[in-house]
Amino acid sequence: MASDVAIAQFRYLERLLLVHGHWCYRRLSSMICYFFYKNIAFGFSIWLYEAYTSFSAQPVYSDWFLSFYNVFFTALPVAALGIFEQDVSAASCLKYPLLYQEGVKNLLFGWRRVLHWLGNGFYTAIVVFFFCTTALQHQAFNRDGKTVGMDVLGGTMYTCIVWAVNLQMALSVCFFTKIQCGLIIYCLCMLYIFFLAFGSLSPSMSKTAYKLFTEALAPAASYWFTIIFVVIAALLPFYAYSAIETRFFPMYHQMIQRLESGKHEDDPEYCDMMRQRLLRPPTSVGFSARLAARANKLRRKNKNQPR
Repeated sequence: MASDVAIAQFRYLERLLLVHGHWCYRRLSSMICYFFYKNIAFGFSIWLYEAYTSFSAQPVYSDWFLSFYNVFFTALPVAALGIFEQDVSAASCLKYPLLYQEGVKNLLFGWRRVLHWLGNGFYTAIVVFFFCTTALQHQAFNRDGKTVGMDVLGGTMYTCIVWAVNLQMALSVCFFTKIQCGLIIYCLCMLYIFFLAFGSLSPSMSKTAYKLFTEALAPAASYWFTIIFVVIAALLPFYAYSAIETRFFPMYHQMIQRLESGKHEDDPEYCDMMRQRLLRPPTSVGFSARLAARANKLRRKNKNQPR
């Protein structure tokens, strides 16, 4: 059979399925869901601006902003997520084989999980657009009294989107390696390097982004405060949902994570809930069930006999 060729020794099959199978399912499902999230957050913000301007066909972002979003500013952390992510250790995967059922039941890539990430993307776009337009309109943007134009609004929204999706990655990662951390910081740094480099080109190439960061965005305090408030507002619901789910409705891997961290070793209620969830229910059919029923019958019979 195929397994005789693919697996040299069947003693490796347990680790292949329970450890690498679970990790692979976790990585792929998280990576695909995050791709949905970050592209919806970016694309829907463009649609909201078009609806706000009565579909004037004037883009809020420069063409180079559109091209580099998925190349330099958000791509590498997702690739690292698909390569290095580990929600629980290999020892826990072998100790609690019920973790493998998350993949069998498709708990991490079912419609509920996908719709959760889609909704999170729409919410992020709505928060970014309406917070930015509300915070920056009808006021002087800098000390010179200049009001906000399309270039300033687009640059502020773009910065908020990049910060939000990268920090969302930092919140959703379970196995935070130096590579993952470095790539997130790299993407955020590349954003400002791109602002400086692209804005220094001639106006014929940079167009509305000419000197945008150095002369308009960076000197304005409202630009930095808007980023802080928008990013917090965009990430707070996800953090609250994750905290509530982990505490009151935990999945298998979340219970193992809390157990590995040692935070609930002295909590009898949580330990009892975890024990009930992780223990495999008794079999009701098959050969093992008949043996178990016969053993229980003999045990009760011996217990009732007088000594």
